[in-house]
Amino acid sequence: MLSSLLLAEGIAQLGAAVGAGLAVIGAGLGIGKIGGQAMDAMARQPEKMGDIRTAMIIAAALVEGVAFFAVIIALLCNK
Repeated sequence: MLSSLLLAEGIAQLGAAVGAGLAVIGAGLGIGKIGGQAMDAMARQPEKMGDIRTAMIIAAALVEGVAFFAVIIALLCNK
């Protein structure tokens, strides 16, 4: 009985860790793609650099916020 409860708790913690890891990987890929595409856009239209930079920062902040939310939810789900 006790061993099955400990096993279930261990599996829950493993699932939380995997979920948090996937959220962080997704955020890293998303922010990398935003940055790369912004650099391409700035190279094509240097006169729009300020607008592109502003949009890039806002988009990166939104991606980071969603990733932070996902990590917190994943860690709270194992309790």
